[in-house]
Amino acid sequence: MTVGIDKIGFFTSPYYIDMVDLATARNVDPNKYLIGIGQKLQAVIPETQDAVTLAANAADRILTSADKADIDMVIFGTETGVDNSKAAAIYVQDLLGISKRARAFEIKQACYGATAGIQMAYDHVLLHPESKVLVLASDIARYGLNTPGEVTQGGGAVAMLITANPRILALDGQSAFYSENIMDFWRPLYRKEAVVDGHYSTDVYIEFFKRTWKQYQDKTGRSLADFSALAFHLPFTKMGLKAIDAVVQGTASATKLLRQFDFSTQYNAVVGNLYTGSLYLSLLSLLSNSDSLKPGDRVGLFSYGSGAQGEFYSGTVAKNFDRQALKKPVDNLLDDRHKLSIPKYEKMYQAAMPITSGDITYDVTADQSRYVLRGRAADRLVYLDTGKSAENKAQ
Repeated sequence: MTVGIDKIGFFTSPYYIDMVDLATARNVDPNKYLIGIGQKLQAVIPETQDAVTLAANAADRILTSADKADIDMVIFGTETGVDNSKAAAIYVQDLLGISKRARAFEIKQACYGATAGIQMAYDHVLLHPESKVLVLASDIARYGLNTPGEVTQGGGAVAMLITANPRILALDGQSAFYSENIMDFWRPLYRKEAVVDGHYSTDVYIEFFKRTWKQYQDKTGRSLADFSALAFHLPFTKMGLKAIDAVVQGTASATKLLRQFDFSTQYNAVVGNLYTGSLYLSLLSLLSNSDSLKPGDRVGLFSYGSGAQGEFYSGTVAKNFDRQALKKPVDNLLDDRHKLSIPKYEKMYQAAMPITSGDITYDVTADQSRYVLRGRAADRLVYLDTGKSAENKAQ
């Protein structure tokens, strides 16, 4: 029996900005963003969407009624939690109509949370092969307007169904991990925007990758030659390129792995930073866009969460893998987005729900998503199922 990712779905805002427009508005050479950071477009999240609705919309694109009845665990990885006590997973469980005979909880460790969820789901399904576990990775990356981190904002969600005999990626069950108390990125309770030491965080990220990759090699005896591709946590695409360069340059595998890396960045480059979902959007991009990956090929995954936790693990492409079934829904979603001017983007950014108390009601008529945030009343978040249909369920 194998265990791994059976279905994977993605959702993001219908709005985006062009990095050339942002660079022009900020009096920056566009190549600093396009080449230096490696970003082309950036998702802009309206006030009617939050981590809960993004996750619910992502899961709605892949789950059938049978899945919802069979799921016995919902794990929500996020660093954009909507409550300091109540798990975002509970909201999603209710919105989607998932069986109430399920564990539902939230994991937080910066961008690493969903990876912890996948490892827990893997162990659970190994013990209970009939189980299905929904792992959600949902975040909105905010650094503030006119800040150095503005170019690495974004948002969205990836939903993954972990089962026995998966149809997308069978996990190897072998991983290497390392954690250390480091202040490279954090967000105090009184802030909506993150505090980050960008250059330091990049250095730590690369160091954690090299360390966990070496540990993984020592544990498994595998080398770069055993991998068809490597996927990375990509808060911005150039960050992953720096990491992969640190281990592949000068090796016989360099050309192959760097080519596959390019496929793994295509979606991230036009969406931006998903925090917990960034690695899994990269994996989805790789699986959807690579013209050479085939069943049985091994893929390495590097997960990183500031503060800091790193993990390297691996899986093999499943024998029933269907590339087009993955690719079409994502391409359609991204193609249907609307470009915002920079003034409209700034207005939308500032309209997000404040940390301060008080009732608030949003006009949801412009949001065509199935699940939306209606506002807040008596300190309770108000979510709405509009009944609008998601695209046909796919892998």
